[in-house]
Amino acid sequence: MTRFGRSSGTTMNDVAAAAGVSQATVSLVLNGAAGTRFSEETRRRVHDAAHELGYRTNAHAKVLRDGVAGMIGFVGDFVATAPFAGKIIEGAQSRAWEAGLLLLTVNTGGDKALEAASLETMLSYKVAGVVYAAMYHRVLEVPDVLAEVPAVVLNSRDGSGRFPSIAPEEELGGYTATKRMLDAGHRRIAMINIGAVDSGLPAASGRYAGYLRALEEAGVHPEPGLHRIGDGHESGGFDNALALMSDPQPPTAIFCANDRTAWGTYQALAQLGLSIPHDVSLVGFDNQETLAPHLRPGLTTLELPFLEMGRRAIEVLLAGGERDGGNTEYFECPLVERHSVAAPLKVTSSH
Repeated sequence: MTRFGRSSGTTMNDVAAAAGVSQATVSLVLNGAAGTRFSEETRRRVHDAAHELGYRTNAHAKVLRDGVAGMIGFVGDFVATAPFAGKIIEGAQSRAWEAGLLLLTVNTGGDKALEAASLETMLSYKVAGVVYAAMYHRVLEVPDVLAEVPAVVLNSRDGSGRFPSIAPEEELGGYTATKRMLDAGHRRIAMINIGAVDSGLPAASGRYAGYLRALEEAGVHPEPGLHRIGDGHESGGFDNALALMSDPQPPTAIFCANDRTAWGTYQALAQLGLSIPHDVSLVGFDNQETLAPHLRPGLTTLELPFLEMGRRAIEVLLAGGERDGGNTEYFECPLVERHSVAAPLKVTSSH
């Protein structure tokens, strides 16, 4: 117990009396009013008294006064529960906090009714803006109600072209992964994708386009049989790796379009008695922290820059989230080197 005690009924006048200043001074200091000049000593006394008395500013009054709450809404499908995409929230939250704002987060689990209710509640609280996020990169139908506030689409693209979007640079990622194996001396490089190229999934089409570009730039003719369609899961990596290695001329390197696919590929190669990277080199995509560093050997992979993208989303909102014809800002996926790539035992010529 402090000498003033704590009470949920503490008023601004109580804080003023304890600090030896006027009620107006307390209001201006605690609300960070622009253009006010108080000494650091005065500010310290006000904040210390407020803390000692347990005084809290009235958020509802702030909304009435300023027309906006000190919060940013964040609505995602499975972002908060994904084993790696949660870093988006971490990045957004840290940037919001730096600006003196709280992040009000809702994980909808893909439930559209919950999403609609969450957005209505956020708008009723007069949030300063809304981040509309997805666990994986795709083209989204963004709810019309978001036109009422500054809004940004995160880790996906707005299909309507109304809202600014932030997404990973998929093609450059696929190019970087493939070039890493080309630079190691591989020429017979397979790819196990996470979906069909024409599926509408930007990660599948973009990473494949980067794979092709790297091969063609190196003068390697891409063989259709070396591109396999997986499902993004361990089983897709396992089955497709077995099929690839049964070819009379198996690949010496495999680009797995996500880390779960790579995990399945590891298991398939182990079942065949093949060693990574001495017999077959692998590169993944995602840098899933619960998986990639713990495979043996550690998986060389591309990292999705979730922290940076989350921070950038808040910066776009702080700038007003101006509509810019659906402009998408792409973030490079850096290569994370571990131990799954080595020179091939025998360089095979391409057909």
